[in-house]
Amino acid sequence: QVQLVESGGGLVQSGGSLRLSCQVSGRTDETYAIAWFRQAPGKERRFIAAMTWVSDFPTYANFAKDRFIISRNNAKRTFDLQMRSLRPDDTAVYYCANRRTFGSENYEDWGQGTQVTVSS
Repeated sequence: QVQLVESGGGLVQSGGSLRLSCQVSGRTDETYAIAWFRQAPGKERRFIAAMTWVSDFPTYANFAKDRFIISRNNAKRTFDLQMRSLRPDDTAVYYCANRRTFGSENYEDWGQGTQVTVSS
């Protein structure tokens, strides 16, 4: 089984930056890619970005391409999400999720989430 723990959330002013981190632990043969999602109050969970353990070419949602960067540290088993030029509508709970295999259609394992609040 794979465990995921997010950190780095908090309160930031509009225009500021935050760096979230996802610590991955557990079985190394049950993780193919890690993604970041977010869920704002009253809204559906939304995909932000994803990256596999071996590729240097991440995938981004259109809204995230200009301001968010996902990165990976294989030695530490972490996936970070660097966010800049934050706006109040970026306020959400941010989750990292694990896709177990190349053939998986969904992300099967989820962290507890970390709250990001952007004040105007």
